[in-house]
Amino acid sequence: MSPYRAPWWLPGGHLQTVYPALRRPARVATRRERWETEDGDFVDVDWAGEADSPRTLALFHGLEGSSDSHYARAVTAHAVLSGWRVALPHFRGCSGEPNRLARAYHSGDSAEIGWILHRLADHPASGGSRLYVAGVSLGGNALLKWLGEQAEAAATVIRRAVSVCAPIDLAAAGNSLDRGLNRPLYARHFLATLRSKALAKLARFPELYDAGRVRKARTLREFDDVVTAPLHGFRDADDYWHRASSAPWLAHIRVPTLLINSRNDPFLPEAALAAATRTAAHGVVLEFPSEGGHVGFVEGPFPGRHSWLPRRILEFLSAE
Repeated sequence: MSPYRAPWWLPGGHLQTVYPALRRPARVATRRERWETEDGDFVDVDWAGEADSPRTLALFHGLEGSSDSHYARAVTAHAVLSGWRVALPHFRGCSGEPNRLARAYHSGDSAEIGWILHRLADHPASGGSRLYVAGVSLGGNALLKWLGEQAEAAATVIRRAVSVCAPIDLAAAGNSLDRGLNRPLYARHFLATLRSKALAKLARFPELYDAGRVRKARTLREFDDVVTAPLHGFRDADDYWHRASSAPWLAHIRVPTLLINSRNDPFLPEAALAAATRTAAHGVVLEFPSEGGHVGFVEGPFPGRHSWLPRRILEFLSAE
């Protein structure tokens, strides 16, 4: 498949990021299944496609995303038309209903990724279906971390993996999102729902963290420092960003894996991709197109199609 090239009418990383999110493709019909977790919480999984498909794709969404995100709609539609079954797990609190526990989800939640993938592999309806996985943005980072931690053992669960626009260096990504035009365009958007969810948790778990600091948080660093880090066992935002980043784990990945990261992604400075180039394992394919924005990749004449990314994902996963 040819490398991604943005259409002439959609120039620059910001437009290539924002436009596809505003112009979402049609949604494929899904059916929801609720899984009870071992710690007394729940995870909602949306399914699409035929249950007897020989291939199942698990697709993990990004920060504050869901099965309704534009990339999830596009990938699901293409996969179902190609005969795949698709499982769309929601991170806790992202399926439209608050989760039960004080904890939520975070960029390095590889344990949750592993639990979900093992559950999918053992699902009664799988019927021997081969399992593949893709992760987008936050979901891609957590997936890469799990792949690196598991090394050869990951191959007992999945066949191949794809990561799309993962913030492999969370400090670089967080600092980038908190500066310049990124702050009003993206950080403010994420913080609107993150703050709302965090304050709602305080109604059920008083004194969990400082409500005043949550309300005053104007950057992702400030939010992660007061909410995400302490909720999930990290000292502070810096400790969280350091320990949850997937870049140090790329050298340990043993399952065939594709990393797609555009060089003009507003969420991650291009310099942060140098670490992947230096350290990624031999079986990790690095694909860094010059354009595409953050999970954009629209192609064709105006108004464009969300078709390049789904095709590239399935092409790589099918190449066995």
